[in-house]
Amino acid sequence: MVHRYPDRALFLITDRCASYCRYCTRSRVVSGAGEQELQTDFDEAIAYLRDHTEIRDVLLSGGDPLLFSDDKLDALLTKLREIPHLEFLRIGTRVPIFLPQRITPKLCRMLQKHHPLWMSIHTNHPRELTIEVRDALAMLANHGVPLGNQSVLLAGVNDSVPVMKSLIHKLLRCRVRPYYLYQCDLIQGSSHLRTSVRKGIEIIEGLRGHTTGYAIPQFVIDAPGGGGKVPVNPGYVFFHDSEKVVFRNFEGRVFEYPEVLDRDLGMTLPILHEEAFTS
Repeated sequence: MVHRYPDRALFLITDRCASYCRYCTRSRVVSGAGEQELQTDFDEAIAYLRDHTEIRDVLLSGGDPLLFSDDKLDALLTKLREIPHLEFLRIGTRVPIFLPQRITPKLCRMLQKHHPLWMSIHTNHPRELTIEVRDALAMLANHGVPLGNQSVLLAGVNDSVPVMKSLIHKLLRCRVRPYYLYQCDLIQGSSHLRTSVRKGIEIIEGLRGHTTGYAIPQFVIDAPGGGGKVPVNPGYVFFHDSEKVVFRNFEGRVFEYPEVLDRDLGMTLPILHEEAFTS
């Protein structure tokens, strides 16, 4: 269990994957080949989540949760759904890409019972989105599972605007929202796959304004030493003080917007109780 952010927790439930990525941020753990072992005490993890009422969002990861059998995954999701303060669940998986035949009507019906449940897939190149993958993603989407994609910026693979644009457009056609574009982590043995941070910023610059906003992922660096995901964006703001903001658009045109002082209006907004969402 990794509880880095105040209201979210990462629940590592297995160290097995359908395939193993050279640049994996958990390569020291997955497959049992590294120097660390993952031995999850599920009862202790569930108790932790039950005791920490500030947690509203749990991401199941590993390894890959979809390598669990339907029954085993169903049992785990059921226990999590019994914790009242968990508002929604997420599954991080690459199985729809590497093993699309794992996505069956039976699995999707089981996942549908546990809504709101979201899924983050991992695709780096448009060629990964085959017909079989498209059909698997459609089955998930048709059962109400919102889909997001996380990509890793890899040298010689997807480090250009044309390739990235092809990927994100293909994802949207599969009803998958591009979510994150990661700068490659500092994983031993992966330096040949890392690009400059400047390259990632150039790619976002080449997408912003040239395609729909739905298609543009957030470029992030997972800060070394457990600092979490930090957004890195092109520089659009030239000047900002208490009177104005000067900024540019995707074409390089410069604009000025008047600033206002934040003030307390002395207004009390009504509090919406949970019953307002369930009645």
